[in-house]
Amino acid sequence: MPKLLFSKIRIYELKDIPQKRTQRRSPEDNRGIQPTLETLLKDERCLAAFRAFLRSEFSEENIEFWLACRDYRKTISPADLFWKATEIYQEFLHPQAQREINIDHHIHEKIKRSMKAPALCCFDEAVRHVYKLMESDSYSRFLRSDAYLGLGRKARTFW
Repeated sequence: MPKLLFSKIRIYELKDIPQKRTQRRSPEDNRGIQPTLETLLKDERCLAAFRAFLRSEFSEENIEFWLACRDYRKTISPADLFWKATEIYQEFLHPQAQREINIDHHIHEKIKRSMKAPALCCFDEAVRHVYKLMESDSYSRFLRSDAYLGLGRKARTFW
């Protein structure tokens, strides 16, 4: 087999040319990549699958609270703020609430005091707490569930 000979000049020219590396990832390459909870919650199909998963585990109160507070943050009218805050409190924070969320006593008392004149930020600390709970517990179980795996097989483009 003949040997290929390159001149020294030719080799140096090749070394100085910047190499463009465009890697295309195939869907098979994305198998090990999992979306963050934040990314998942932004996609309607993923959010619906996550809600269905939580419902199947009888633990949908966290995502429902998170969604209610996301909607609450979009409220403009002060009158609407009051009734929406009261509704959220009654549904998720009241001691006899059927879908009571698990937050510590300090956060709960702070929200209870703010119910007299609710502001847009009155649930923020509870939302962060619930988000962390979902991220560390429910979300990790969801990623191992058939619901997530089936979703990933249908379309891997959302993450």
